[in-house]
Amino acid sequence: MIDPTVVRGVVLGGTGGVWQIRTERGETVDASLRGRLKKSNSGRRADGSLRRDTVSAAAQTLKLAVGDDVLLERAAPDDEWAIAEILPRRSQLARRSPGGGHGQRVLAANVDQVVVMFAAANPEPHPRMLDRFLVIAEANEIAARVIVNKVELIGEAAARSRFDVYERSGYPVHYTSVKTGVGLEAVRATLRGSRSVVTGPSGVGKSSLLNALFPGADLRVGAISESVNKGRHTTVGALMLPLPGDDGYVIDTPGLREVGLWSLPPDQLARCFPEMGGLADNCRFGDCRHVGEPGCAVREAIRTGAVSRERYSSYVQLLEELEAGH
Repeated sequence: MIDPTVVRGVVLGGTGGVWQIRTERGETVDASLRGRLKKSNSGRRADGSLRRDTVSAAAQTLKLAVGDDVLLERAAPDDEWAIAEILPRRSQLARRSPGGGHGQRVLAANVDQVVVMFAAANPEPHPRMLDRFLVIAEANEIAARVIVNKVELIGEAAARSRFDVYERSGYPVHYTSVKTGVGLEAVRATLRGSRSVVTGPSGVGKSSLLNALFPGADLRVGAISESVNKGRHTTVGALMLPLPGDDGYVIDTPGLREVGLWSLPPDQLARCFPEMGGLADNCRFGDCRHVGEPGCAVREAIRTGAVSRERYSSYVQLLEELEAGH
């Protein structure tokens, strides 16, 4: 029989040591951390109850993050919940620890996809910023897709012409308009059942789109990112918003532009551009930077048009940034 005082849940957010947890029963409860948590695969019986005598001595101490799957405990039905265990993570987005140390701070755990949203116009799209977001997802081995909103401003055909380079690079691209309803159903289907980081510059209509997709949910995305992350000492965390019907989550996290790249070795950058990654194996030199070396398969693909010059320009800019930081 499953212990009614042990419940599984997911971390939505938290401040001041109190965390909001969405339980598997569909309730949102407050819970505090219980001592130092250990990550362990061996400390739980088949019925879900804790086995305190068999927690591995080599278990890794973890800091709690938004998106973590956890186990809650309480001694009696009327007691307050406590977070007793962090379950293993399948993915994470992390940034360098405040102060420039070598450690990391996890902003969001168990992310299924990064959804990068730009406007077709107003504000004018910034391809270099879009490329950075996509590289962050690739570097963290998380699937990514692109939403191009406000297509009514320039027409869907013009929007597709501007962003088709990303479709040719292998990314799903959705063209949407809150005003006309274009493309909304396809985006709704991609968000359902997933934990999605939705990011992009301010003014592209993230909240408007989400509330058009899920009326009445009052999903406000972007307020965190727009008001914080002026420097690397920010302490404001992410926030996970449940979609209606317990059918997925949207994660709003500040500072995504600084996530991931700080730990990426420069020689791995080309593999974060899907259209370049496979070509790198055909270069004459195994340590080819794809900048000025002879016999470079990537630069040959640029010459033939198989790789876009715009995407390659982003690669060179990011490579210089990474090499300067290592």
